Amino acid sequence: MSHALTHIFRNECPVCHKGKVFTDKNIFLNFSFPKMNEYCSHCHYKFQKEPGYFFGAMYVNYGLTVAQGIATYCIAQFFFEKNFDFRIFPIIVAAIVLFTPFNLRFSRLAWIYMFKDYTS
Repeated sequence: MSHALTHIFRNECPVCHKGKVFTDKNIFLNFSFPKMNEYCSHCHYKFQKEPGYFFGAMYVNYGLTVAQGIATYCIAQFFFEKNFDFRIFPIIVAAIVLFTPFNLRFSRLAWIYMFKDYTS
């Protein structure tokens, strides 16, 4: 599992670990819409198997967003006097918006790694 996470964070092909899934070199600090390579440049593995293949990655993205929202709330609540202060909402929204480009890329990479062929 730790090796898979390492390869996901490096934006590497799930089969050969040499080609890149996204055209951007850095998946963390890029604020444009993610552009994926159709095939791996090294082993020619096709990343998008069929139309709608990444529909399930939206659920991964949703889980990441909820976890980040809860974590942001847990951290931000220590800076306010009341347990539930409405001034925390803009902080949570800002964190979610800030992490959106990363979440899009990470969820697609995680989806590809979940459904790669592990038998070969």
